Amino acid sequence: MRRAAGQLAELLRLEPSSVSALKATGEGWSAHVEVVEVEKVPDTASVMASYSVSLDGQGQLIGYERIRRYARGQIDS
Repeated sequence: MRRAAGQLAELLRLEPSSVSALKATGEGWSAHVEVVEVEKVPDTASVMASYSVSLDGQGQLIGYERIRRYARGQIDS
């Protein structure tokens, strides 16, 4: 996962903040990775993004897609 996070950071030019989901698939792994896209003050106003990431069996990044943008302080209902 660390290698894939590094690859994603290179592509996005942003550091991943956290992994919010991880599951095995038939071909490898699927993960949701949270990224701070726009830092603001206060921190709760920062713009976050959730990316769906696909990894092969060796943990190499094979695809990604932004699936959501939200304010850091926003709570899902």
